[in-house]
Amino acid sequence: MSLSLKRRGAAQRAIALDDAALLAECKEEFFVAGGPGGQHRNKTASGVRLTHPPTEMSVVATERRSQWQNRAAALKRLRIGLARLAVVPKVRRKTVPNLRAREKRLQDKKLLAAKKKLRRSFT
Repeated sequence: MSLSLKRRGAAQRAIALDDAALLAECKEEFFVAGGPGGQHRNKTASGVRLTHPPTEMSVVATERRSQWQNRAAALKRLRIGLARLAVVPKVRRKTVPNLRAREKRLQDKKLLAAKKKLRRSFT
């Protein structure tokens, strides 16, 4: 089984979990976010990084001054990322145009060529 199939299966399983179970499965890191927001944001560890080891997916939220608001935003982003990872791509099959379609295409090309031929100057 390839790595991408394992990650897809882990993502499908993780989507079904509730928030508490998903958070328990993730590795949480808190860090000083920095940026605009005043002294409160620059001195407290309000930035949140969630890493989901089975899928190797990591998300970061630093836009709020509150750690629990950033945790909720990171969890929402993680769910969106897991949903994207869980999608099974549609198998594309090569198609060949049938005889009627090929004839119609040639007929249209001949009509266009005749139309363009009429536009030419007769000098």
